[in-house]
Parts: sequence; C-alpha cells; structure tokens
Amino acid sequence: MISRLFRRGTAARSGDPFAGLSTPPGAGLLTCRVLDPVGEPVSQAEFTVNDSNGRKVVSGETDPFGTIVAMVPFGEYRMAISADSFSPYRGNVAITEGGVPTGLGNIALQIAPSLPLPESGEWEVEQAHTQIGFEARHIGLARVFGRFANFAGAIRIGDTIENSAMHVVIDAASIDTNVQMRDDHLRSADFLDVENYPTMEFYSDRFVHRGGNSWAITGGLTLHGVTRTVTLDATYGGTRVGMEGETRAAIVATTELHREDYTVNWQSMLARGIAVVGSNIKINLDIQIVPKGTQLKYK
Repeated sequence: MISRLFRRGTAARSGDPFAGLSTPPGAGLLTCRVLDPVGEPVSQAEFTVNDSNGRKVVSGETDPFGTIVAMVPFGEYRMAISADSFSPYRGNVAITEGGVPTGLGNIALQIAPSLPLPESGEWEVEQAHTQIGFEARHIGLARVFGRFANFAGAIRIGDTIENSAMHVVIDAASIDTNVQMRDDHLRSADFLDVENYPTMEFYSDRFVHRGGNSWAITGGLTLHGVTRTVTLDATYGGTRVGMEGETRAAIVATTELHREDYTVNWQSMLARGIAVVGSNIKINLDIQIVPKGTQLKYK
C-alpha cells in the first residue's frame, strides 16, 4: 500500500542521493520507484499528486529508472499513477515535517485485465459514431481543432488480433475546422491539394499487443501523394450490444504526423507569409465498428 511510509534517513547521511538538495521551508520531498510485476522499472508512467480538495499539486512522469521525485508542501495528499497496459494505482501519502524525504519504496503496478476481443470476421467502421479529428498549433499560439466528416473503413479480424488488418479511406475535402476561409485554404494546393489528392488512406501492416487493452497498429498512411509508416497508439474499449441489437466494438487511437514528411513545406509557407496550422499534427481517432453488412435504422 502506498500509505505505508518510511523514512530513508537524513540528507546529511553518507551516500544519501538527496544530500545537498535544498528544501524550501514548509516543503518535503516525496520519492518512490514504479515497477512492473517482475520488478522492472516502468518509465514514463504518469503520476499526479492532489490535495485533500482534489486540486492538482504536482504531476509528471517517471524517469528511465521508474523514479518519482517531487517537492510538495506539508500536508495530506492523494497520489495516482498510471501507465499503458497497467491498472491505475491510487493511494494516500502524508508529507510531514522532519527534514527527511518521504520514501514510498517500490510501487508495483499490476497488468491491466484484457477485455474480450471481437469475433473474427469482416467488420466496418460505423461512421455515425466515429470521429476522425486532429489538432495543431496556430502560428505557435492557440490550438486549432478539426475533423474529417466523410470517411469509410473496414477491419478484418483474424483468428488472432495479430493477424488482423485495417483499411481506412478519408475524403480530404471533408476537412472541417469550423472556419470556412481556413478550410478552403487547407483544401488548396498550399496544404492538402484535394484536387490532385482527393483521399487519404491508411493500410495496416500489423497489430501488436502491448498488454491489457493497449495495442500498436502500424501501417502506411498515404497523404498528399506520399506514403509514410505511422503507428497508432490504440486502446480497445470492448464490445457492446447497441440499441438495435447490433454488436459494436470500440477503439480509441492517437498518432502524430509531421507535415514535412508529406512534402507540405512549412518553412516555405512561412517565408510566403502563410501560417494557418503548425507543423506537427496530432490525430485523434474515436472509432466504433460493426459486423460488415449490419443494417441500422438509427445511426
């Protein structure tokens, strides 16, 4: 339990890794290591420390050795740790006076249970309950959000998910950022050039299970006439029965694209005074699939 606290000795003790670290008055040092079930460090695990009112005090990620070191005011806190493929960990921690770190020792995360996988066969993307969205920086300031309104997709579930395949086609002209002038510019030759490249397509090469309900879907994305390999970080949401008795499965996935990889030259556009969206584009997919041929009255 995270509430089992112990002290590791004073900062003046020989060999203390925190010796010489100055702690402000009224603050204490919180330390621990995050490990997997076999004792290996979990790097880039996200942690959050909230106060008794639920307000976030500090957050961050573990280092390559699974270590968390945070300086927080004296008080009672709730700590949460999460990482891909692992069940979330939550517990209480008290930071008290005394001038020594509050050591939580090793926190072992447990592998997240896997949801039952969809049956093998042909499935298709159900457009009414699917969104293909994106976000980008606008000239380094606020974020621009958008989506593609028209698309189609199919997934063939094999005897194992690893033997599955996915194909998605997106109508490039259906881009929508809620600003007509910007959308028209994004459709132009400066960006998507929809007249010459009317669609974007993704063909998967492989599905890799990362543990729990986390998957990596790798494949080729063709955009602006160029094909590059991308990896979707996917989370499988399980299957449910819909309002019309149909079977549905849900997947949430993200990836990041760099426009220069697809011959959309950002530096050239800056030189010409064109600055609509930033160079890095985050893609967000919220997908529902149904067995191929499913007839739906209410979508």
